[in-house]
Amino acid sequence: MKRHLLTAALTLFCLSAANAQLLRTTVEQGEIEGVEHEGFALYKGIPYAEAPVGNLRWKAPVSKKPWKGVFKADKWGDRPPQPIDPNQNGGELGMSEDCLYLSVETPAKSKNDKLPVFVMIHGGAFLTGSYSGTQESFVKEGIIYCSIEYRLGALGFMAHPKLSKESGKNISGNYGILDQVMALKWIHDNIAAFGGDPDKITIAGESAGGISVSILCASPLAKGLFRGAISESGSSFWPVGESRNGNTAMLTSKAAEAGGLLLQKKLKAKNLKQLRKVPAMDIVKNTAFESFWPNVDGYSITDDQYKLYEKGSYNDVNVIIGTNSDEGSMFSRPVSVSDYEKRIHEIYGSWADQVLSLYPAKTEEETYFAQSDIFRDGSFAWGTYAWANLQSKTGKGKVYMYYFDQDSENTIVKSRKGGASHVAEMPFIYGYKFGSGKMTETEQHMEQIMSRYWINFTKTGNPNGDSLPFWTSYQEGKPTVMIMKEGLHLGPVQNQKQMDFFEKFFKEKRNSYVKFQVAFLPLGTFSLKR
Repeated sequence: MKRHLLTAALTLFCLSAANAQLLRTTVEQGEIEGVEHEGFALYKGIPYAEAPVGNLRWKAPVSKKPWKGVFKADKWGDRPPQPIDPNQNGGELGMSEDCLYLSVETPAKSKNDKLPVFVMIHGGAFLTGSYSGTQESFVKEGIIYCSIEYRLGALGFMAHPKLSKESGKNISGNYGILDQVMALKWIHDNIAAFGGDPDKITIAGESAGGISVSILCASPLAKGLFRGAISESGSSFWPVGESRNGNTAMLTSKAAEAGGLLLQKKLKAKNLKQLRKVPAMDIVKNTAFESFWPNVDGYSITDDQYKLYEKGSYNDVNVIIGTNSDEGSMFSRPVSVSDYEKRIHEIYGSWADQVLSLYPAKTEEETYFAQSDIFRDGSFAWGTYAWANLQSKTGKGKVYMYYFDQDSENTIVKSRKGGASHVAEMPFIYGYKFGSGKMTETEQHMEQIMSRYWINFTKTGNPNGDSLPFWTSYQEGKPTVMIMKEGLHLGPVQNQKQMDFFEKFFKEKRNSYVKFQVAFLPLGTFSLKR
């Protein structure tokens, strides 16, 4: 009898808890209904734009039209066409070009709650990934958690001269970025219907998601759409160039268009009409890793981001930014010493001897470690370092910089030399479990502190709070980086010699490209255009 009474009481409690949530509300397209999940209201697949299919393939996203009746947001939308990746929800979701969805998980009991909002932009090298997932650790703290999907690979980032011509703005390629902007606009304009405050939105991402956050922080299209930003292992401060060549440049629109022409030739399509009829997965199968990437189109990405920050031309908000100690290990492999040295000369030219001095290798195993560290510093750490220095000089928004160096068992790829590989910080912030998910007692305490930093930042724009190690804002040349290793403490920028090298290298590359442009200007031309 007691057991039945207890069961009935629990059922009534669960029903009342569900009824207390905003399981139905109204957005600009009409009425929408979510589902109860872990005691909160979850709206899984909200279409924020029309499906980019048919003639909408390779076009800027189009706002979703109003729907009739009540839209049931009870299923995750398909993820974008992409290579099968077991680490990115492989097999759990369908794939289709009809992929422009976002999710909202809210603890609000009223539309008037005005809760802070956390928006996750997933990573995956702009080629893989999915928005599906929830984050109860944030939601139970009174934060609305949103996640957005955007087009990937060639379908999201292929530029082409004919596409640029038909756009009316002479641009093409950054469809995935335009998707992100539209999703953020939708959230900004509709989040109040879920009990959120449009003036308290924080955007966040890791890897390609972190690069996206960096791009959005400098894009005029995203102005006013968020008040804070978190970029884990991602930035976009490379110079502009005609080739990415080892992650040393952001492509010009013309160079990106050349990549589109090559894909068209590979697919044996005579024109855009035929290209738009090619099956999506055929395009995916003919897309090499990192062959399609955001380009400097003068519209969503207006210029070299380093120069924009020097001028103070960016969305000046508080940021948390940082990298891991062994980021590059996931992207490197051992090669012969001669092949390693040859590749360094191909990428760095007259700077190659300095690179080989900073990253020496006398054995095949050492080439792996050297390449890993070059990738860590040139692709991740330097951009974050540049971001911190520039914003702390030209902006009002505070910069909170971290360096994650915990060698944990709970990681997606174990570091071979001890340290933290790419993605390794995420279990400490979001509670993810990889492999056995085993964490030491120290790591469990680190997880409590780090997740609290992110939660506090989302709520107030400042990671600090009672009983937490104080995280001071970044100041160049001072021990103001939060070092996360067997605990947390403030320290100096790590690998300073390497940061100094890349600062000089990228400066020359930046200046050399400007000289290159001047040299090839038509006679009588007095202005530079990208």
